[in-house]
Amino acid sequence: MNANEPNEPTPAETPDVEGAYPRLTDAQIAVFESCGKRRRVAAGDLLFREGEPTDGFFVVLSGLVGIVEGYGADDERVVSVHGPGRFLGELGLLEGQVTFLTAVVLEAGEMLEVRRGELAKTLSREPEVGDLILRAYLNRRALLLGQGTGFRIIGSEHSPDTRRLLAFAARNRLPHHWIDPEREPRAEALLRGVGVSVEQTPVVLWGRANVLRNPSNAQLAEAIGLRSPTPRAVGDLLIVGAGPAGLAAAVYGASEGLRPTVLDQTATGGQAGTSSRIENYLGFPAGISGEQLAERAVIQAIRFGARVNVPAAALALEPREDGHYAVRLDDGGEITARAVVVATGARYRRLEVPGARAFEGLGIHYAATAWEARQCGSDQAMVVGGGNSAGQAAVFLARTAGRVFLVVRGDELGKDMSRYLVDRVEADRRIEVLLRHEVRAVTGERELEAAVVEDRRTGSTRTIPVAALFVFIGARPGTEWAAGVLALDGHGAVLTGRDAEAAACAAPERWRHLDRAPMVLETSYPGVFAVGDARSGSIKRVASAVGEGAMSIRLVHEYLREVGAPASAA
Repeated sequence: MNANEPNEPTPAETPDVEGAYPRLTDAQIAVFESCGKRRRVAAGDLLFREGEPTDGFFVVLSGLVGIVEGYGADDERVVSVHGPGRFLGELGLLEGQVTFLTAVVLEAGEMLEVRRGELAKTLSREPEVGDLILRAYLNRRALLLGQGTGFRIIGSEHSPDTRRLLAFAARNRLPHHWIDPEREPRAEALLRGVGVSVEQTPVVLWGRANVLRNPSNAQLAEAIGLRSPTPRAVGDLLIVGAGPAGLAAAVYGASEGLRPTVLDQTATGGQAGTSSRIENYLGFPAGISGEQLAERAVIQAIRFGARVNVPAAALALEPREDGHYAVRLDDGGEITARAVVVATGARYRRLEVPGARAFEGLGIHYAATAWEARQCGSDQAMVVGGGNSAGQAAVFLARTAGRVFLVVRGDELGKDMSRYLVDRVEADRRIEVLLRHEVRAVTGERELEAAVVEDRRTGSTRTIPVAALFVFIGARPGTEWAAGVLALDGHGAVLTGRDAEAAACAAPERWRHLDRAPMVLETSYPGVFAVGDARSGSIKRVASAVGEGAMSIRLVHEYLREVGAPASAA
């Protein structure tokens, strides 16, 4: 975009779309005047650039600003245009990520620039303005994800590394666009322009300058700002797992004087983050997607001072003689803290039938978000499982898929699925429920084409053409990293409270200085707590996970007082 070209018509301002581009009132602009600085800008000036960090929140006082994808490239595209009263940026600004698009001044004018730290203080002090900006930023992120805007992943769909990068971007709700060299003619020219051959893909591109050659998930996360150098010691509290329980612990811990660090090996949100819509969560009568719930929680936690690092996988838990605990990480580092909250949740079991492993990411999915739904398109889909996750997925996919087959091993839907979901599934004519059925095999050439299901009553089989198969067949606790240290039940979940007393009594030296048994969420080691799906006996609901995460902070404070380590000042 050449903003200085006199004969080039100026684009019209983009209409407000679903609250994504609201206009601030004079009173709301005045809120930022006290902490911001006015800045004159000329046509062609760049306010921020894609792939680069920014610390500035901009309010347009006069002039016109274009938000551009691929700035300076042959295929650059204007995504939106904003005039006086509009503010710039999107969710990444609040989360400390780099920008996914470029802001270029189209018409000279004046901007009000607020630094990110001052913005956070202002949003906390002015909740009405904070709600407006948060809603707009959430909607902007949703628009970017729906439009396939953001950094570009160039690679074959048959490459495991391409599939890995796509899955990581989707799970972390990162705006991106996938270009398959085997399907899109322009891919070769794009690669040639950055000096990369097709054989060297996959690559991640931001504009023309930023090129990541087959990055690991951690390298991509560091480039985006999802992950920062992890400190060796975090002081009071380390939270392992960033699902609803872990994020709740982070929000309440950070808001009550602790400075927690949160780690997750894949993405924030946990299993809940893969849910298309959670409809029985208190306070959201119209439901909320798992992605939105996770985004809101992350922003809350960061705003209160928590540190969130993704991806960072815990490999082992090690008690130290000085009363601290060390968690060894997959990158070779370790973190020590006085207290640890184990919130590693559970992972869906894989579909173990002939052909399944070859099609994971090429038609077989363990989540049902908007990204996976786009891969399915309007073709037939199959969902395997009888719980709430399967029911939510079936209802969500039925909006766009030609037909959805829900394969349930049991005799009835109501055994493991909430009644409201059973009613919705049974009322949707696009969903065909196959009770007492199991998937026995999957088939296809280069991608999934069909699934073979067996009727458990008769033993007869049926081959059903499907473009995508979504698997929700139970889960196992994500506690392997703590096995051999913490006491686990027969399913691998962490024992807490009374259930952990026997293991605590077997090692009285750990507890002698406290003269008590484990508290309700405390494990067989004092100062280590378990919450959510990782905990034995937990109720598998988002609300209970959030409650346990919040409750664990009260217990962490009690423990820190007992050992003479009062929480850091907020």
